Amino acid sequence: MGDARIKPYAKTTGMAIFLGIDGGGSKTSSLIGDENSILGRGTAAGSNVVRVGEIPTREALAAAIRQACGAAHIVPAQITRTCIGVAGAARPQISQTIQRLLTELVPGEIEVVGDMVIALESAFDDGPGVIVIAGTGSIAYGRNASGQTARAGGWGFAISDAGSGHWVGRAAIAAVLRACDEDGSGQSGSFPLLANLMKSWNLETHEQLVMAANATPPPDFAALFPAVLAATEAGDSAACDVLTRAGAELAALAGIVIRRLFHGEAPVPVAMSGGVFENSALVREVFYNSLRSECGNAIVHTAVVEPVQGALALARRGVKA
Repeated sequence: MGDARIKPYAKTTGMAIFLGIDGGGSKTSSLIGDENSILGRGTAAGSNVVRVGEIPTREALAAAIRQACGAAHIVPAQITRTCIGVAGAARPQISQTIQRLLTELVPGEIEVVGDMVIALESAFDDGPGVIVIAGTGSIAYGRNASGQTARAGGWGFAISDAGSGHWVGRAAIAAVLRACDEDGSGQSGSFPLLANLMKSWNLETHEQLVMAANATPPPDFAALFPAVLAATEAGDSAACDVLTRAGAELAALAGIVIRRLFHGEAPVPVAMSGGVFENSALVREVFYNSLRSECGNAIVHTAVVEPVQGALALARRGVKA
């Protein structure tokens, strides 16, 4: 597996075994551990049930669990307690669906919490701080020293999720179509970002791009994020502008949570999580500079948090979050 923290674990009789899962929109991550060590890791396709549906969600969860169990040299029947973080877990329909699907895959206690809960746990354990997630969707979530919590964003891709992978893809299409309007040529060769976007969706003209972007149901805009990154690395100004705006939007979400929860000059720890932060140095830089400009007491951690670590920690504690 290439992870120095993971060790083979063949003998598990009598030992409590814990499973943490991060059920993201683009990727599902799982960790299996005992009380002290990580024993196995698994990854699979996205398991956001709203985006992909029940059958693909179950398949992704099963694949991630199966891979982690194989690495740990155990079978799912040996798992004692599971915690999974998913977007929208506060909605009973989503949490009950995930609970039911996992019950078919693993025994023992199962706790379904929000994706921001496991990310916050991963970043700060049970202490104060603010986590900003920018993956397929986005949200800022924080907790102060008194245990009060607050959130900003995360209300769904149609009306929210600023700075997320979905938002970046949609904003990139809007940017290149505006550039086509101003240029009048409509030729993809004039706009590197447009060429990248059309290649990503296997299209030939910007008219086809318009039709694809306006399709029902909506397309997977988050899948365009790598195309925007590639255009940024090539120096495309429109792509750079989109990622710059993403960083600023994410900083604004963090600022809302900081103002609601933290008062005075005490330092406020802030952490980042999600593929947008992980893969874009520009987003991280703009986020840091924008947030520090708005909230001088924010102390931004440079490492991008891995939420599944928080899910495993909560499974070990067995504490409802």
